[in-house]
Amino acid sequence: MASTIFRIWNRSQNPITNASLLVRSRSTGRHADSSRRNLFLRISPMGDPSLSVGPVLDQWVEEGNKVKNPQLQHIVRELRARRRYKQALEVSEWVSRKKLWPFSTGDHAVQLDLIGRVRGLDSAESYFNNLSDQDKIDKTYGALLNCYVREGLVDKSLSHMQNMKEMGFASTPLNYNNIMCLYTNTGQLEKVPDVLSEMKKNGVSPDNFSYRLCINSHGARSDLNSMEKVLEEMESLPHISADWATYAMVANYYIKAGIHEKALIYLKKCEEKVNKDALGYNNLISFYASLGNKDEMMRLWGLEKSTCKTQSNRDYITMLGSLVKIGELEETEKLLKEWESSCYCYDFRVPNVLLIGYSQKGLIEKAEAFLQGIVKKGKTPTPNSWAILAAGYLDKQNMEKAFECMKEALAVQAENKGWRPKDRVISSILSWLSESGDIEDVEAFLCPLKTVVTMDREMYHALIKAYLRGGKEVDGLLERMKVDNIDENEETEKLLSSR
Repeated sequence: MASTIFRIWNRSQNPITNASLLVRSRSTGRHADSSRRNLFLRISPMGDPSLSVGPVLDQWVEEGNKVKNPQLQHIVRELRARRRYKQALEVSEWVSRKKLWPFSTGDHAVQLDLIGRVRGLDSAESYFNNLSDQDKIDKTYGALLNCYVREGLVDKSLSHMQNMKEMGFASTPLNYNNIMCLYTNTGQLEKVPDVLSEMKKNGVSPDNFSYRLCINSHGARSDLNSMEKVLEEMESLPHISADWATYAMVANYYIKAGIHEKALIYLKKCEEKVNKDALGYNNLISFYASLGNKDEMMRLWGLEKSTCKTQSNRDYITMLGSLVKIGELEETEKLLKEWESSCYCYDFRVPNVLLIGYSQKGLIEKAEAFLQGIVKKGKTPTPNSWAILAAGYLDKQNMEKAFECMKEALAVQAENKGWRPKDRVISSILSWLSESGDIEDVEAFLCPLKTVVTMDREMYHALIKAYLRGGKEVDGLLERMKVDNIDENEETEKLLSSR
């Protein structure tokens, strides 16, 4: 969990992980003025990071539309929230290149952080060093600290923070929180409470996030007494209001410790604070699933549906996953039908939850029939849908079906950049193919596979076995291994000795 906290702090919104409780969900700008929405709606669908948004901005201006600083700042914020950092940097640099208005210190800080994310630390340091003295103030120093922390550079981060203190630039909780994130992400959780103490000693009032980080540090080390003391201190402060995420975090640690009575107390406190936050309901539903409490899950799902205007695919994934977790497959099937009747965008992550549920129960044939039914409706499954079936058949020792399903996964993977099959499944199929498959089968499997994973020794060994069994020379394969910098090992020599 610790390795994810810095990511979560930068507004990731996975509702069913412990670290996500360190932050609250944020506004998505639904109430922005119409001109702001129109420009953003041109950029928003460009989810592929390889797509450039510069031409869109240029066209917007060529059409006679005006651009305003708040409008583009909003777009940069939204792109950052969606982790589309390359495009956010493009917008920021487009503004500075066009010289539409003077760059503020805050604009420089945002651009510095984006440069660090997109081009690396050296580029971020170079940008910082080239700033004018008047722009090197708390915000830009803080942005560089953010870069150091993100890279996990403990010594550089602490040295930079010390410089900030000496210059009077560490007077807000943000930079101390950064150091707490640094210790969390580098596995030094025991140092987090010391930073909180230092903040208070230096006259810097901790904020909600400061306390949440400290609560997390105690909980992750199973020091539940200290965790509760920090929460009590937080609750006693008039300027801080503990929100649902804080109570959910505490409840989660009690669930993990098996202290369910305490967990229920804090889940109730969490619910009192949720208001209309779908993310909060998702967390509550997930936690009650961990407790096996179907009644509370269904009650909260009903509350979410009546309180929140619409339910997103993410909401359905959470509820479906929770039903699967407690073994309620019939309820899962009913809810999936409800989603299918109302969804406007068919997201295969949603039915994949039921595929996983069937597979976990050993109902792999039912899972395949279900997926084939979706295919007959004209939908093209993601590679992960077929990979779930492959893993299920593998568990049943049905290697032929596992092989067929993984071939289907590889056939559609070109449309899903970044997908990678599980090593266990690939290794098992390769082992089976090397013992019983012919050369054509092995080559037909490896051809699409090597577009998503790098050719390794195991893949070459499967080919060598097939070649030897088919009476074909392997000298060409050995040369290809050398080109790919894969040395022959003892197993390779053992295979070759059977020639």
